[in-house]
Amino acid sequence: MVENCISNNKRKKWGLFNRKASKKAMDSQLLGTLAGGKVNTEYHIDAIEAENEEVKDFLFTLGCYEGEKVTLISRIGDQYVIVVKDARYSIDKDLAASIKISTI
Repeated sequence: MVENCISNNKRKKWGLFNRKASKKAMDSQLLGTLAGGKVNTEYHIDAIEAENEEVKDFLFTLGCYEGEKVTLISRIGDQYVIVVKDARYSIDKDLAASIKISTI
């Protein structure tokens, strides 16, 4: 009985009972970014917000910069297939989250 209470307290502490709430919190962080976008939708890039300058430079070489159009083709796990300037690229969730977008 005591062991059960301890394990329940650990679960509450680690958020194992509250997975829906944590998923909603993550989804709200992705709103306004390409990682939170809908598949088969074209967006306008508003900004590239990355902590690392190398990430910004890499996205710039792909053609992802402010004012450009980007289309989210598919999302499989943490991989996103995008189209920028008639070229397809596969990027991870972190890169997609650094691209701030708005609908056209």
